[in-house]
Amino acid sequence: MNLILLAAAFCIGIAMSAQAAVNSQLAHSIGANSVMAALISFSCGTVVLLAMALAKGGVAGFGATLAALPSQPAWKFLGGFLGAAFVFGTVFLAPRIGLLTLVVLVIAGQLLSSIAIDHFGLINMATRKVSAVRLAGALIVVVGVTVTVFGDRIVANMSR
Repeated sequence: MNLILLAAAFCIGIAMSAQAAVNSQLAHSIGANSVMAALISFSCGTVVLLAMALAKGGVAGFGATLAALPSQPAWKFLGGFLGAAFVFGTVFLAPRIGLLTLVVLVIAGQLLSSIAIDHFGLINMATRKVSAVRLAGALIVVVGVTVTVFGDRIVANMSR
């Protein structure tokens, strides 16, 4: 695999944690309104993506894309809903359960769903069989998530 692409994926992970923290602080500063903070975040992102789309394809490319939308099946638009749920969820949950707990649970959810999507080729993705070694790696991550989320309680119960 290309090392630059792997580094980019790592940086996206950093951005996700930072985004949750920034959006949580935005919500706090506007009266603990998680929905409005998520809306503002998405609006800012929409402006940036609109500028990038226009820079890449110009107005003609933008028009061609819009013209192709009505022929798409409805399920292909779920990404926006899922993205909104993710942003809202991070804004809502980060101050309540802590950023570390939130992020490790998000990673566990991403890991387990990604295994299924890759292995079975779900959502029209290419099938990439998951090897025993990769499953073992995923299990190690899940154990790490469990220790991160419940480790203090486990240690406290063991020391009684």
